[in-house]
Amino acid sequence: MSTLELFLRVALGFIVLFTLTRIMGRKEISQMTFFNFVSSIAIGSIAANLVVNQNLSIRNGVLSLVGWTIFTLVMDFIDINSKRARKVVSGTPTVVIKEGKIIESAMRQSRLDLDSLTAMLRQKNIFSMADVEYAVLETNGNISVLRKEERQTITKKDMNIPTTARKVVSLETAVISDGHVLSDNLSKLHLDQAWLYQQLKQKGIHSPSEVFYAEVQKDGSLFVDSKENLLH
Repeated sequence: MSTLELFLRVALGFIVLFTLTRIMGRKEISQMTFFNFVSSIAIGSIAANLVVNQNLSIRNGVLSLVGWTIFTLVMDFIDINSKRARKVVSGTPTVVIKEGKIIESAMRQSRLDLDSLTAMLRQKNIFSMADVEYAVLETNGNISVLRKEERQTITKKDMNIPTTARKVVSLETAVISDGHVLSDNLSKLHLDQAWLYQQLKQKGIHSPSEVFYAEVQKDGSLFVDSKENLLH
């Protein structure tokens, strides 16, 4: 394989793979079904063969990529539009804990052992099986958990406590990052640098360069984290 042919294969493989992945849409790893995951690996493998395997012609490599992508898109279309087919393609969620009791048959069916189950619960900040009322193993491999009523976190609504916090902005927004003022974010909040400098002055800070991170809170206040060398 000549250097020119290798460069052509790399460029073509990259362009085709990039185009096809854009067509297939965006989906996080945690949202992918087992079929999506395997299909992505297969497409990557075909692309790699297109680049390095000189026995595979460029035409056949591109056709293989396009063909596999079309099959994947067809399966996704069926998955979206047919509930019955979705059960075959993606499977169904499995209840592994019901009313506080572990369903051993469901565990065996899902090939899930106790160590894996307890590890998944710890990722949900649950360190005791006794806290769980229901646990469902989703089709993407994640676990959804409902705590027992007496183990659930109490909220202000449960205690009939009114929320007194004044909401000025809808979302906390960074305005200083590593000493640099984020002017675009300030503008989105309808604030200016004069306001920012005034807020910093009230906290005994003379320049944004002294700040590692600062963000505007929902109530309109400014949270500031000074650089470490200024704290000593």
